[in-house]
Amino acid sequence: MGSTGRSAEVRLSIPADSAYIAVPRSVVGNLAARNDFTVDAIDDLRIAVDEACALLLPQASDGVLDCVFEIDPPQLTVRTSAVVPNGWRPDTSSFGWTVLTALVESAAAETIDGRLTITVTATATAAENA
Repeated sequence: MGSTGRSAEVRLSIPADSAYIAVPRSVVGNLAARNDFTVDAIDDLRIAVDEACALLLPQASDGVLDCVFEIDPPQLTVRTSAVVPNGWRPDTSSFGWTVLTALVESAAAETIDGRLTITVTATATAAENA
């Protein structure tokens, strides 16, 4: 098990500017490493979070991207969200979405009250057995 073996939640808000996308990518890498993800699984999770942020970035109406990292060993779930224009949804046939879904166990997009959330989930044990 990772450094604590306990459930935890980390919240992060960044400006919706490509200069800041490295921050959630770094956070997820650190959290995955502390929770026994393999090096390959860490890289996959970083790329998936990067893609989720990249999909939301140009649509973030209020200029903010929010990320919530939920650690429940061995699972790590990342919810990236932003206020988006009414009716906007990511194109699930796009290259970015295809990459995102190929890198994690599950990925989903949900809109509630004008805020679109992209959720990705990975499990350390599943990554080790891949």
